[in-house]
Amino acid sequence: MAKILVVDDEIGIRELLQEILYEQGHAVELAENVAQARNARLNGRPDLVLLDIWMPDADGVSLLKEWSSQGLLDMPVVMMSGHATLDTAVEATRIGAADFLEKPITLTKLLTTVQQVLQRPVVVRTPNSPTPTYKPVTPASVAAPATTGVARPAQPSVPVSPVEDVARQGFLGNITLDQPLREARDEFERVYFEYHLQKENYSMTRVSEKTGLERTHLYRKLRQLGIDSSRKRNA
Repeated sequence: MAKILVVDDEIGIRELLQEILYEQGHAVELAENVAQARNARLNGRPDLVLLDIWMPDADGVSLLKEWSSQGLLDMPVVMMSGHATLDTAVEATRIGAADFLEKPITLTKLLTTVQQVLQRPVVVRTPNSPTPTYKPVTPASVAAPATTGVARPAQPSVPVSPVEDVARQGFLGNITLDQPLREARDEFERVYFEYHLQKENYSMTRVSEKTGLERTHLYRKLRQLGIDSSRKRNA
């Protein structure tokens, strides 16, 4: 498990990244601006920082320079932006950024980048040492998160729900075809998504993978169908 600091002024992006990374087994701390990110870094060293470039109080590249000049850039930092130029990305890399994520960030790209960066040696930059030294990442400090294509541990058996039973038997249950197409489709989609939510123990990451929908689209669809996706996963 890694300790990850997410710095972004958009609450929707912060909460989405927090949920995804939490489901991968990481501890996540949030900051909505540079001032909060600065305080979080002074209070403790994270294993990884996801840092937005454009924020209201200051930009992420300036914070990166500040940490480098103070000898605090001893953890990998992945920059994030939807409007950065190539020059900005190159400058951030030169200062010490480990990688760059372009918004909108896809689930696969996020998980792949986080896993790869956490497995690299950490480049420790100090103000009096132009040549970086390397601090290896030990297995005790961080474990590689599970990603798509990696076998998951076997899940304990649970009672079959009525929704899952309907799906397993391959019929529409109480959904009648003697109604307008839109209503029939909504009923089918409700059964479909409730089935996958229960099957995946309300893990939005796994439901997104199973249904092939990006998480933002998935959340909108569930709200549209009146499905509560906030239920706690079974212990």
